[in-house]
Formats: sequence, C-alpha cells, structure tokens
Amino acid sequence: MKRRKFNKLITSLSSGIIMSNGYSCSNLNKVDKYGISLAQWSLHKMIKLDKTLNPLDFAQKSKELGFEAIEYVSTLYRPILEKLSIKEMTIELINKSKEHEIKNLLIMVDDEGNLSSSNLNEIKEAIEKHKMWIEMASKLECHSVRVNLEGEDQLDKWKENSIKGLTMLSEFAGNYNINIIVENHGGNSSNGKDLAEVIKNVNLDNCGTLPDFGNFCIKRKNRSLYDGPCDIEYDKYEGMRDLMPYAKAVSAKSYDFDQFGNETTIDFKKMMDIVEEFNYDGYLGIEYEGNNHSEVDGIELTKKLIQKYNS
Repeated sequence: MKRRKFNKLITSLSSGIIMSNGYSCSNLNKVDKYGISLAQWSLHKMIKLDKTLNPLDFAQKSKELGFEAIEYVSTLYRPILEKLSIKEMTIELINKSKEHEIKNLLIMVDDEGNLSSSNLNEIKEAIEKHKMWIEMASKLECHSVRVNLEGEDQLDKWKENSIKGLTMLSEFAGNYNINIIVENHGGNSSNGKDLAEVIKNVNLDNCGTLPDFGNFCIKRKNRSLYDGPCDIEYDKYEGMRDLMPYAKAVSAKSYDFDQFGNETTIDFKKMMDIVEEFNYDGYLGIEYEGNNHSEVDGIELTKKLIQKYNS
C-alpha cells in the first residue's frame, strides 16, 4: 500500500465539472467549479416512511431531479436485501445507473459494527461486515465507501482504536481501488481536529475524510449520536478547515432556508470558500435533512444555493 501523496488521484479521476444552469445569458459561458451529486439520505423519508420511492429506483429519481451523480446509503437497502442477494441487488443498481446515465460516487455505510472499539475482535467483526459494501462499491465503480468511527468514548483510546480499524479496512479496500472515508458524524468524529489527527496517522493514500457542512455536534443532551439538542458543538467552519486537507468527498448539508433561499444555520458561501481554499476537485453531495420543506423542494433549494456560489 502506497503512503499518502496528497495528489488525490482517485478523487480527481471521479470528479466532474458540469455547465452552469444559469438564469441569464451572461451565465451561459460560465463553468461550475464543482459537480453536484445527490446523497440518497435526502430522500430517506420517501424511501423509509412514505414508501413512495423504491431504493432501487434511486438513479432514475436522481436523473428526474437533474443530477448526474449519486451517493448511496447502505441502510436504505435492508428491505431489498431481505429479498435479493447482495450480488443480485448490485447487478440491478448497475443496470439502473447505466440506463439513466448516472455516475455512482460512493456508498455511505452505517450500522455495520464498531471500527473504534477497544475490543479487537469487534473491530475485526466490523471489518468483515464492511467488506461486502466495499466489493459492491467496486462493482458500481464508486471511488469511496464512507464509514463511521464508533465504539469508544474515551478520546485517546478512540484515536488509537480508530487508527487500527481504519488501517486494516483501508488496506483491504485498496485491493479494490476503493477509498475509505470518514465523515464527521457524531461523537468524537465531530471534533475536526481529532478526526484529522486520526487520518493523518493512518497515513494511507486511500484513507480520507468526507467533511459534512453540518455534522459537528460532539455531544447531545440525550446522548444520541445523531438526534436531539446539541450540548457541545465544534465550530463547523474550523472543522471544515481541519478535514478538507484529507477530503475525497464533501456533503453539502442543509436544514432550512429563509425567504431569500439562504440556509438559516450554515453560511454556504463561507463553506464553499473553504472548500475552494483547499483546491478540492470532487463533487458536492446534497444532503437535505430539514422538516419545513418536502424532500424534493429541500433538494432543489440546496441545489440553487450551491449554484449561486458555484461559478
């Protein structure tokens, strides 16, 4: 396994630059800085709650919404895997993405064990559970699999265990030309400085980050990793700067918008300036998680806001 070269070779091969969807003649010759992809979690209510969207039709729905690249979420396929084998499901997704001319970027993997556990057997078990998603990502021609670093609260132990788990998983993924990327996703991983330290110490070309504009809550009042009022939050802009040197994907998180179309909790211009500051050349993945708009409307509002600063 080659050590980190900071040339982001794999990411650059999968990045895209698309023409701007401007609203005036003066915008017709402008080229977007970043391609815009759709994270499947933006549609999780339609898939899980309303059941109006089959996750196998994610590529088709994304095409209808004007996207050319997508990011899958593993947990949304659990009902499918009760009926199909992982091989059958993968073939179906490959065919769908080809039919609708969609580029597959990555798979976000959740609930497959604790890669940061102080129990080595737990780490090994988690690695085994992640393997099928890495193999699936390779067949889909994705560039990355996003993982979580959970299983230990004590910071020093978490760092040590995370380095161990990520190293083993990344070495396996390297055989498939797949990156292992970590998102700031609750708990210790939402401390940008600490997560960056872990990635730096893993020091493998195919191990990096997926900085998310909004997931910087380290501790919630109800002790949940993902839901509930935040008690301790890391500065989101500082966190982005911590994580961007290792970024192989970026999540443009959004929650709500004001009457002018601006996100009410995140300064998108500031975020995109930070992304540009580190010469990122991949996609910005839209991940709408709000409740005041439909998922489709939230996606469209996020897309327009990105386009505002994307040329």
